Amino acid sequence: MSDTSPILALPFIMPSQAQKHVTHNEALRRLDIVVQLSVAAFDAATPPTDPDDGEIHALGTAPVAAWAGHAGDLAAWLDGTWHFVAPQEC
Repeated sequence: MSDTSPILALPFIMPSQAQKHVTHNEALRRLDIVVQLSVAAFDAATPPTDPDDGEIHALGTAPVAAWAGHAGDLAAWLDGTWHFVAPQEC
């Protein structure tokens, strides 16, 4: 059995796992990013200087600064840091 769900890559809680709340909270965070998705900008390259909590950007092909290395991902500002979700290819 995989450690994540096949479509959204949500982490599964394993039977013997300690601190199950960490895995559960990570799954909720990913759902919060992708369900009812609202994107502030598409093909974004540079992180905003003062993003709102919950602000999401669809990154372009050459993002820089805190977004470097996440081309094509969704970048969500949550709890004072960027969280990234890679869209699943069809």
